[in-house]
Amino acid sequence: MGTMPEDGTRTAAEDLNPDVDGSLPPASVDDAVRDAEERRWTPAKIAIWVAIALLGGVAWFMLAVVRGETVNAIWFVFASVCTYLIGYRFYSKVIERYLLKPDDRRATPAEYKADGKDYVRTDRNVLFGHHFAAIAGAGPLVGPVIAAQMGYLPGTIWIIIGVVLAGAVQDYLVMFFSMRRGGRSLGQMAREELGVIGGTAALVATLLIMVIIVAILALVVVNALGESPWGVFSVGMTIPIALFMGVYLRYLRPGKVMEVSIIGFVLLMAAIIGGGAVAGTEWGAAFFHLDKVTIAWGLIVYGFIAAILPVWLLLAPRDYLSTFMKIGVIAMLAVAIIVVRPEITVPAFSEFAGRENGPVFSGALFPFLFVTIACGALSGFHALISSGTTPKLIEKERQTRFIGYGGMLMESFVAIMALVAAISIDRGIYFAMNAPAALTGGTVETAAQWVNGLGLAGVNITPDVLAQTASNVGEESIVSRSGGAPTLAVGLAHIMQQFIGGTGMMAFWYHFAIMFEALFILTAVDAGTRVARFMLQDSIGNFAPRFKEASWRPGAWLCTAIMVGAWGAVLLMGVTDPLGGINTLFPLFGIANQLLAAIALAVCMAIAAKRGSFRYLWIVAVPLAFTAVVTITASIHKIFSSVPAVGYFANNAAFSKALADGKTSFGTAKTTAAMEAVVRNTMIQGWLSVVFVVLSIIVIITAVAATVKAFRNTTAGIPNLNNEDRPHPSRVYAPAGLIPTPAERELMAEWNKVPANMRAERAGHH
Repeated sequence: MGTMPEDGTRTAAEDLNPDVDGSLPPASVDDAVRDAEERRWTPAKIAIWVAIALLGGVAWFMLAVVRGETVNAIWFVFASVCTYLIGYRFYSKVIERYLLKPDDRRATPAEYKADGKDYVRTDRNVLFGHHFAAIAGAGPLVGPVIAAQMGYLPGTIWIIIGVVLAGAVQDYLVMFFSMRRGGRSLGQMAREELGVIGGTAALVATLLIMVIIVAILALVVVNALGESPWGVFSVGMTIPIALFMGVYLRYLRPGKVMEVSIIGFVLLMAAIIGGGAVAGTEWGAAFFHLDKVTIAWGLIVYGFIAAILPVWLLLAPRDYLSTFMKIGVIAMLAVAIIVVRPEITVPAFSEFAGRENGPVFSGALFPFLFVTIACGALSGFHALISSGTTPKLIEKERQTRFIGYGGMLMESFVAIMALVAAISIDRGIYFAMNAPAALTGGTVETAAQWVNGLGLAGVNITPDVLAQTASNVGEESIVSRSGGAPTLAVGLAHIMQQFIGGTGMMAFWYHFAIMFEALFILTAVDAGTRVARFMLQDSIGNFAPRFKEASWRPGAWLCTAIMVGAWGAVLLMGVTDPLGGINTLFPLFGIANQLLAAIALAVCMAIAAKRGSFRYLWIVAVPLAFTAVVTITASIHKIFSSVPAVGYFANNAAFSKALADGKTSFGTAKTTAAMEAVVRNTMIQGWLSVVFVVLSIIVIITAVAATVKAFRNTTAGIPNLNNEDRPHPSRVYAPAGLIPTPAERELMAEWNKVPANMRAERAGHH
């Protein structure tokens, strides 16, 4: 380790001299100049922020206090956007200034470890796209839709406030600390910071949870693309388009990000529109009409290839490309909401907010709302991406705020838009779509009768309405299309047809949304596989050091094959067994994901404490405490609850008794084989819950112990162990955020005068 002060934030200026022979400009804007820029408040600037604060305050007042019979959807847009802007401008700046203290004079791993494969300096806007695409999987789309059962207000508060104080904080901290450690994985950081017991618990937990998360993401893609020629063609075409973009940006027109963005966007639109045309032809319908097992195998092969190819060739451009689609659709939906201004009839707190037996998901509002809505507010999966691919691609340390904190805010906005889309449709349609067939009966007649029997205020659905809705979106039926994705597609189509096209366009918008969701989630599968490979390499590297070399191909290929094989096996189980495998693991997804977030925050707290940042340790400790309470409480419910709909073992006992009594059908299981599958799977779920919560508690306890030890060391004047990589002087420069400041533009102009060959050589391009 290098010679550094106790907090690990600065190295002597002479140690980080950007260029010994003086032929290069500075690698960082002078601190005094930057501080002066940030602290200069003009009347116009003050007026803008006052207006943002007032608009946000009014929006929150309309949502949380006024609560008439209906609420206009525009208030969700204004409340979220204003809160995000304030959180990013002020709260993330506090974290940057007082907790992390980035130093652009230090080279990032992408610069000092550049290998052209995994460590590649990437334009901040391209990397924002890659990171956002990688973290934004099924969670922000599906979780808020399912949680709408509780009413609109609990989910809205958790998504917006949760992301500012917890989710974006976790992503930002993990990314920064991983970048300072050469891009090491979360599990490996835990092992270094928490010792053998806490570190081993974290490694095992992260690997197990990662397998389940990637498999569930893959299953959602399979379900969305299964027997859909349009979706298979359009999503499949994003792969050759991304390969072309990667080659174009690296060899044909290096640095022309805007140029390749426009080309990629045009090609993507052509693939989407062309997908409908191809699916309409006889040969297209036959060739691209694939069953779910075939698509699952295709995903497994794709996951392996995507994880071993150089990151610049497929992963980064493909994720950047899909980000156009993701952000574009969400922005278009937000504009449509502002123009159409749909009235929301869903109450702030629904009839199910105080009960455990909701038809869409079981469990009380606390703690189950906070694990049902995962990725939009806080997600452990993000900590794996933030300590996997992204920190190996960052150009400059200050960019971590824009990419880590800002990327998570963008995902939260996706979650809010998903929630608005779900609550904008008729409540009767919502429950008919999201309740299982065992409750709805599977037909429009029985579904309407069941929904009307729920006793919901103002809900009176008819079979004709359900049938007409299905016809409008071009589907045979919308009854019991659970999982969130179809509901979001119907909601999006419902709003967009009022904005563009009318009822005749609903089928287009519905299938457009389904394809958009599949593309959304697929990017998380390939990035997740690559991260899983890094995690396994780090873990094996503790015993066989050669595996820690990310550029060692045999190790990379072997670890990729093992992780793809693991999640692929679970995926195939779920695809081939409608009652077994991954479908029954889905309730575990939310809890496992949030337990992983608690592990990530615990590791971050220990690292921050060792850096001596005790005055601002509450920034990490508060979300950690909340997440720990929520997830441990939820785990206790799932393990010990005597209500079969909630507790895994209670459910297991109920089905076991039914089998012992000689019954051939019970609850949702209509055959003896299905009943046996439920018994088997609830036992697996129950014990996995036990393993996950025990490992998480071990990590949290060891992190608290490490924090206390660091405090005592600091008080006694004993330096804490610093596990950061030795600092290297940076010989490149790039702005920190989306829009360069005047000082950054001046420095960029100086760098632009440096001969291109000199810059390329020093940037580590080969």
